[in-house]
Amino acid sequence: MLGPMQVLRDGAELRICASRELAILASLVLNAGRAVSVDRLIETVWTESAPPSARRQIAICVSRLRRVLGAGVIETSSPGYLIRPAPDSIDWLRFQSLVARSRGEAAGKNREQAVRLLREALALWRGNPFEDIRGLRYDVARMEESRLEAAEACLELEIELGHHHEVIPELLALVAEHPFRERVRAQLMLAQYRAGRRADALRAYQETRRYLRDQIGLEPGPALRHLHERILRDESGLMRQPAHRAGAVVVPSQLPPRVLPFVGRGEELAALDAVLRPDPETALPGTTVLSGPAGIGKTALALRWAHDRAGWFPDGHLFADLEETEPAAVLGRFLRALGVPRADIPADRDEKVALFRSWTARRRMVVVLDGARDAAQVLPLLPGGADCRVIVTSTDPLDELVARQGAHREFVRPLAAEAARELAGLLAGPAGAQAVTDLLAHSSGNPLRLRMGAARIRSLAGSVTSGTG
Repeated sequence: MLGPMQVLRDGAELRICASRELAILASLVLNAGRAVSVDRLIETVWTESAPPSARRQIAICVSRLRRVLGAGVIETSSPGYLIRPAPDSIDWLRFQSLVARSRGEAAGKNREQAVRLLREALALWRGNPFEDIRGLRYDVARMEESRLEAAEACLELEIELGHHHEVIPELLALVAEHPFRERVRAQLMLAQYRAGRRADALRAYQETRRYLRDQIGLEPGPALRHLHERILRDESGLMRQPAHRAGAVVVPSQLPPRVLPFVGRGEELAALDAVLRPDPETALPGTTVLSGPAGIGKTALALRWAHDRAGWFPDGHLFADLEETEPAAVLGRFLRALGVPRADIPADRDEKVALFRSWTARRRMVVVLDGARDAAQVLPLLPGGADCRVIVTSTDPLDELVARQGAHREFVRPLAAEAARELAGLLAGPAGAQAVTDLLAHSSGNPLRLRMGAARIRSLAGSVTSGTG
């Protein structure tokens, strides 16, 4: 699939010449292991001009494909068809597997092996996939973006390993091919600077600035501007490995302790599992908003899930209480926790945002942002990595964050009656059944009210005991 489409059996190519059959097979393979509906296949083949007989023609094409590929390759599965391939039988799936493995090696500081895996993955590409299938143009764009991200990751690792001289020609070609990708231009500038070509690095920035202004009327982004300023100042930090790459990986663990006792919330925890699970095969929302009234248990739920799933995020766990803190201060704390030297943290907030996203771009982390007032407070604190996950708690529903970032939202409701009674019993302790009844009557399933009421009961009980003594 990573080039002109070919189907091979025992090294011999199977001839599939009809464009409709190729489009159907391509769509099935792109969604390997998942059923593709007949309607989606019709859209792939005809885009917006399907004939009345489209469903029948799809069935005919599938029948022809089955004759070529053999029985059992294409299964009928409502609402359409699916293919269940062997893991290494499709080059696109092998590419994704190699890239995922490289991330694990890079996280474990085995950069040489990560580069080898990425080079093996990139070598699978033989050209442009599905050039004649208009119905797959969005899938093609996704595949091409994956290829470019893998190339950028590979080149970044090679620069870290000191191969800056060797990668400059490849970076120059990538810049010419994709002139709007500022990350590639930044890599070129850094490689040139480390190779002793400071003037070339500065010229590359000026060419970038001129191109962006001429083509789209914009200045380079903050990360590129910051790199340019550092090169102008001949900062020594540009010639050394950043702290988190030179030695052991800095893995922050900022989560506050769990709120105990904790009961119920099984459905909410399962929902968080479903939307926040790191999954390279599935596009999941990176951010979830837990919204509800004060004291309803949003923070306790977020911390419970983050602690229980800490193993999913080997690169760290960040936490910030946003009620009395501005994003710029939080960014500074986050960057220091990630190992950025204090002297390398810029004063400008936008540059802090860019640096934070650069440092999180290849990490698998969870970030808990507690007590957000609005979306504007949250947006600068979203990490840059596709494998990062963010939980935001707020009394506001944060509609803007849902609309702009595609964030998932869970409304946290009062505890169910059984869970509220269990929590009240645990909190009341030896105070007895009447205390539990009183707590339930005044709490309406609000965990904070239960905890405050239980604290008052224990305080009163302590005062009585002290007075009696």
